[in-house]
Amino acid sequence: MEATRAPFFPGRPLRPLASAPRSALRARAQAASERAHVPFSGRAAAAALLFDDGVWAPGVRVESASFSLTIPPALNAYTTAVASGRRAIVAAAFSRPVRRVERAFLDDLPGGPFRRPGEHVCVADGAAPLPSPRRRLTPFLDDGPVETPRAGTARARSLARNRALVPASRFPVGGVLAVAGRLVPGVNVEPHADPARAEWTHVLCAERNALGTACSYGLLGAGAADDPEASSEAPSGNDAPTAPALYLSCPEAPSGGSPCGACRQLLVELLPRGVLWMDRAPPGGAPERARPADLLPGSFQGTSLPRGAPSA
Repeated sequence: MEATRAPFFPGRPLRPLASAPRSALRARAQAASERAHVPFSGRAAAAALLFDDGVWAPGVRVESASFSLTIPPALNAYTTAVASGRRAIVAAAFSRPVRRVERAFLDDLPGGPFRRPGEHVCVADGAAPLPSPRRRLTPFLDDGPVETPRAGTARARSLARNRALVPASRFPVGGVLAVAGRLVPGVNVEPHADPARAEWTHVLCAERNALGTACSYGLLGAGAADDPEASSEAPSGNDAPTAPALYLSCPEAPSGGSPCGACRQLLVELLPRGVLWMDRAPPGGAPERARPADLLPGSFQGTSLPRGAPSA
């Protein structure tokens, strides 16, 4: 049987139609959408980003009672990847048709621009034949449980210095979220390849990075405790704590820094019983303890908002 050939365009080399990896990647995104946190719209959505070695990263839609603070799937997936030490992607698939804003976001990433060979998939221009999405990215830190708050903020400080992507602000922040027996990393991510063209609405802080990753992997939000694959990735000997804890560090802030307003809102919604430990100067000093409600008293919970609101 003759092999399928790509359409011929003068001056362009023939390429095979790599539909199998694209279809498989879309299936990963579709499956991940079951863990979307969409209490207001009810419209689950997810993305799956593919790397050149076949590893893929999921990202789900995470809604907030403050609608404009909702974390889109592709941004969630990309910030998960950056906090795990990865950046350049070769393809992205979505559980629903790709939208213009999502295509624009991808085009500005390292490795862009992207073409859209299908309704649900984008592929980096010049990318080699796509590998099959064979293994889901494991973002969890595996260097043992956090023994003390000071040890937790020390790990967050190391993440800030080594993995934060902050070409515009030059203000690295790191976070370690201890939840359900796992340690989830988070860093500030300014995702644009060209800082001069950076779209600040695409920036995600370390706190929301870690929260978004936890939702994508079934540790927080509507999909919590509904991801057996995440359970199998739990580090041995890292038992679930009685309450989630988030350790934060801002190495460039003399006073240690504090979560911004957007992060405080998401912390109140997704980590209401959690404990925050914030690094304080000098490095190695005693961390400051707070609860999300302490940082945002009288927060907006959206209890009177209608459900089934149209989603962007």
